[in-house]
Amino acid sequence: MRAIDVNEAIDNNPVGRFQWMVVGLCALLLIVDGYDVFIAGTVLPTLMAEWRLSKPEAGALQAWALFGMMFGALIFGPLADKIGRKKGIAISFVLFTVATLSTGFASTPTEFKIFRFIAGLGCGGLMPNAVALMNEYAPKRLRGTMVALMFSGYSVGGMVAAALGIGLIPQFGWQPMFYIAAVPLLMLPVILWKLPESLGFLIRQDRQEQAKRIYAKIAPSVHLSANDKLTFTETTGAAASIAELFRHQRALRTAMLWVAFFCCLLLVYLLSSWLPKVLQEAGYAERASLLSLFSLNFGGMAGAIAGGWLGDRFGLPKVVVGFFAAAAVSIALIGFNLPAGMLFVMVFIAGATTIGTQILLYASVAQLYNLSVRSTGLGWASGVGRIGAIVGPTLGGLLLAKEFPLQQNFLIFAIPAVISAAAMLVFAVSNARRVSAVSLAAA
Repeated sequence: MRAIDVNEAIDNNPVGRFQWMVVGLCALLLIVDGYDVFIAGTVLPTLMAEWRLSKPEAGALQAWALFGMMFGALIFGPLADKIGRKKGIAISFVLFTVATLSTGFASTPTEFKIFRFIAGLGCGGLMPNAVALMNEYAPKRLRGTMVALMFSGYSVGGMVAAALGIGLIPQFGWQPMFYIAAVPLLMLPVILWKLPESLGFLIRQDRQEQAKRIYAKIAPSVHLSANDKLTFTETTGAAASIAELFRHQRALRTAMLWVAFFCCLLLVYLLSSWLPKVLQEAGYAERASLLSLFSLNFGGMAGAIAGGWLGDRFGLPKVVVGFFAAAAVSIALIGFNLPAGMLFVMVFIAGATTIGTQILLYASVAQLYNLSVRSTGLGWASGVGRIGAIVGPTLGGLLLAKEFPLQQNFLIFAIPAVISAAAMLVFAVSNARRVSAVSLAAA
């Protein structure tokens, strides 16, 4: 009988069609997730006019979906460690697509809040599980790149929301933006059929036959006998718990990642919720303001792919620090009444270094924790980030209600990026010391 480590097979074999299929399916899921998230910024000006909402009320209205995302991340991350990634992803997907469709039928702010909260539960659960699954099937040498490619779907979803908003909202109102959520439900049979379960989960459950069928797609040249047993090097870790995230000299790095997540998601949802409205008030046309949301997400896609590629070569912590520094500068410059061309460039950079960096943060979390607590680590980091996501639109509404000058608003908006850069610098130094200590111990 042979004991075969599936980690070695994933790391040592060429990336095949099966793994690229996982990238593609997870990217499709995140396109839908991203559409649901960024739909908020496209409909906000119309909702404010139709329901006569003040800026603080509009900010609070947006926060309900993000409040749901926080609970979704905290619930479905640990749950998937127990029931499997595939089930966790499917439940989350159905929950947020049905709730998003239902939002289009809301006739009052209260109904809107309820449906958005339920949709948020699903969105918050999908992302950490998709990241954990993709991280598991990607070889170490390409992990950052493959996770970033998958995550670029999130930004594509935002671009789809902005493009549809430009075409639909002026003529048909805000409701069709939510009706479109019915279309992704057609993907569910394909997801249930094609998306694989976590190999580590199957091995932990002693479901060897299922694990072997997946292994054969990753390493087709290896022939397994009935007596061979697949192993996963990380499956012997401690049971999933929040306390485990702070053990093994990970306390400082976990705390710094949480700070970075909080500030990064605050920025992502602050910009995605309020950027079109702020630019309209600054004198830009409705079409130009919605195009800014497209530019923000296009930057997010480019930043994620470039960041993943750079992270695989220079290390994710260094890249993340640099991205946050660039975010602080670009966000501050948006408020300087730039010509339209320069404005879109700054918004593109801001998207690349906030939305794109969010993706790199997820990859950083996935690399910090072993398999047994990875979904828990991703779920808690995402959950803490969701608190920042709730604060972002709410804070934006309160600040904009004070009617500060545009330049001052964006200088304030840049502060979380500075804090994130400092936190990730501490993380990078601590991580480097830990790696050096492990190397010395091994020598």
